[in-house]
Amino acid sequence: MTDFEQEDADVREQSLETIRHKLSLLPDKPGCYIMKNHQGTIIYVGKAKVLKNRVRSYFTGSHSAKTQKLVSEIRDFEYIITSSNMEALILECNLIKQHHPRYNVLLKDDKTFPYIKITHEEQPRLEVTRRVYKDKGKYFGPYPNAFAAQQTKKLLDRLYPLRKCKTMPDKVCLYYHMGQCLAPCALEVSAETNERMVQEISRFLGGGHDIIKEELTTKMLAAAEELNFERAKELRDHIMSIDALMEKQKITTADALDRDVFGYAVDKGWMAVHIQYMRQGKLIERHVSLFPYYGDEYNDFMTYVTQVYSDNPALPKEIFLPTMPEPEVQPEGLADGVRRTESEEKEIREALEGWLKVKVHMPQRGLKKQMVDMARDNAVNALDEKFRLVERDERRTTKAVENLGEWLGIGTIRRIEAFDNSNIQGTNPVSAMVVFVDGKPDRKEYRKYKVKTVVGPDDYETMREVIRRRYERVLKDNLTMPDLIVVDGGKGQISAAIDVLENELGLYIPICGLVKDAKHKTAQLMIGDPAEIVPLPRDSQEFYLLQRIQDEVHRFAITFHRETRAKSMVVSQLDAIPGIGEKRRKALLKHFGSVRKIKEAEVTDFKPLGIGEKLASEIIKALQGEAAAPQE
Repeated sequence: MTDFEQEDADVREQSLETIRHKLSLLPDKPGCYIMKNHQGTIIYVGKAKVLKNRVRSYFTGSHSAKTQKLVSEIRDFEYIITSSNMEALILECNLIKQHHPRYNVLLKDDKTFPYIKITHEEQPRLEVTRRVYKDKGKYFGPYPNAFAAQQTKKLLDRLYPLRKCKTMPDKVCLYYHMGQCLAPCALEVSAETNERMVQEISRFLGGGHDIIKEELTTKMLAAAEELNFERAKELRDHIMSIDALMEKQKITTADALDRDVFGYAVDKGWMAVHIQYMRQGKLIERHVSLFPYYGDEYNDFMTYVTQVYSDNPALPKEIFLPTMPEPEVQPEGLADGVRRTESEEKEIREALEGWLKVKVHMPQRGLKKQMVDMARDNAVNALDEKFRLVERDERRTTKAVENLGEWLGIGTIRRIEAFDNSNIQGTNPVSAMVVFVDGKPDRKEYRKYKVKTVVGPDDYETMREVIRRRYERVLKDNLTMPDLIVVDGGKGQISAAIDVLENELGLYIPICGLVKDAKHKTAQLMIGDPAEIVPLPRDSQEFYLLQRIQDEVHRFAITFHRETRAKSMVVSQLDAIPGIGEKRRKALLKHFGSVRKIKEAEVTDFKPLGIGEKLASEIIKALQGEAAAPQE
């Protein structure tokens, strides 16, 4: 065992001793626990009815591979006592949203669903938004189908002519002439008129489609009797739009309530949650999410549920949840027909109902149980589909790698190393290497190179330098040799790489080049010296594999180049200030963290660095002047 390994083992043993001591002090109360790694970063947050029992369970007994991975990284934990399970539920949700622990189920911001909102203004507007604020506006949703939300808004815009412009214009706009706005910018629109339209829109979005449709039908018939056929046609089109919007209904219940029905499934360390959104007793939309989970399956499922409703002002009347899975070993003395989990389920229901003020059910029989089972079956199907797609892609990738070796005449290919250069007119030249093993990226093996010896935009010399540096290191450290090297370019780049490998380093590794077309898309595969085109079909899996490799190395190189260029711009900004040399520049960036924070600093903030008021003022003035300079 090396000194480093011994030191790491000692630190881990010390951490475990601290954890054992803390475990003995855990209370018999509800609350939240916070797991941390060796860096003090929060990696998991959970809730518990009895903190002592729940937290101890992580460090005793056997666990799944996923949970073992989580436990292996825990070096410390904290806990917060709450007065009830409901408080623990809310606190857990808030802590997850605040810290984004890597092992928790997380709802991503870019996955938020849209709402239809009626703004709280003197002249209200209708809009589709993904952000919910406490601004007294009326929110309806969420709509898992964003297109359906936009179509619904378009229909309502035609039916109810509320204000359309965000800011009041000086004169009437096109919407007024189209009959979709009453033009409050130029005409008097009473509060009673706006209130009536808001109530009608609220009734429509609340599920009153049939009533609105009946009213429109009555108006259409009256217009026809008055020989106002143009108006009758317009009303008929509105009715048809409502029918088209509502035609996708699949399930109907007699009680006509708004409810969300949840089902979930787990397999191979992954969880799928399926939600069925029912409004006015009709299934209007569904949504499925797939993600890895690391803790107890039902606890992680409930974490997902609480996040769904944490910022949701448009709640249903009822929520249907699946019952908890029964433990494999049932306790002795349990009466027939009694489920061990009933008391835990009751606590979960009461906590959710107390927080959301919505009725929560865990049905065990009848139509409601069938609805939950339907959601669960859809979740099972989503997981099955995911794994089948993964298996298919793996088979295709494996076959593509095998066939690529045959096309190139070099036998079996396992490891591919690909290179790409990036610069702008020779400035900040960099290169990057990515590694694919068995057709899959191995990101731990990726490498970045700052070009040191090349002046100007010389792609061939840049390739020679980077190939030389990479494979000198491979020989020196006895690293794994690739079966194939891929360079971005044609004959020139291939020839430069071969020259360095064979004539300077004595290595004979197959090198191929990927040539791009005028649209910067992978077009041809070349190999040999002199290089010749390999007639690889552009619709083959082998070509798609090479395309993925080229896209990945290009992405990696461009990202590195942008980072390098941004850092050089920062350096040039500070170096341009009289009195700032390399030592002070490094000290400033280390102390403040970024140029932006230096710009925002006060003169007194520079004192700990030994910089006087005069120089500090000049620094702030120079940077702020740089920021405010007009663009030409």
